[in-house]
Amino acid sequence: MRKKMAAGNWKMNGMAESLDEITALAALHQKPTVDILICPPATLLARAAEIEGALKLGGQDCHDMNSGAHTGDISAPMLADAGAEYVIVGHSERRTDHNESSATVRAKTNAAWHTGLTAVVCIGETLAQREAGETNDVLAAQLTASIPQGANGVNTVVAYEPVWAIGTGKTPTLDEIADAHGFIRAHLASRHGQTAANGIRILYGGSVKPDNAEEIFELGNVDGALVGGASLKAEDFTIIVTALEGAD
Repeated sequence: MRKKMAAGNWKMNGMAESLDEITALAALHQKPTVDILICPPATLLARAAEIEGALKLGGQDCHDMNSGAHTGDISAPMLADAGAEYVIVGHSERRTDHNESSATVRAKTNAAWHTGLTAVVCIGETLAQREAGETNDVLAAQLTASIPQGANGVNTVVAYEPVWAIGTGKTPTLDEIADAHGFIRAHLASRHGQTAANGIRILYGGSVKPDNAEEIFELGNVDGALVGGASLKAEDFTIIVTALEGAD
């Protein structure tokens, strides 16, 4: 059985006082039945790791090299050294704002694996691609190019994030989410084998909020969520976590 996951991506938000939200979340979920992952900015990661509790921590990106002359970048070993167990790679904002290709994401995924981190690999289509009927083609291409051979439920989590739904308040229909997750599962099976595919968690990301989380989590092949703004406050995120814990 795949253990469900509620992952919070804080993006470029959070100062020292924001650690209080992580402390509060840890206190609210001392024995969670799902994995609760928080990916704060790198400036807070080491201090977040000092907070006692059952929460897991991750980075928001990593370089594909372990060290070197890469000013401003952070390597996978550095994230692990700061207390991370996971790292997000290929988020649409990285693909767009930093012109990251799927080949770049693949290299970062390899770096994460070699460090012992679990890569949360993000994929998703734009609104133009969905309206053109290209969603499955885009997802297949990104999955193939972004995830190396050898993916399994230990080293990889896939996050489906329709680009047009991130931070816009727009959400695909439940049928559209279910179809995309079903396609992703089948594609993972075709490339990595059914056993590996059965173990890889597929998260939904795209304007997940307390008021829509429950119905999304009831869908097949939805193993949790990658949450943006709603993960910044323990009070909001705990509603999403609780909804996931109650899902079948």
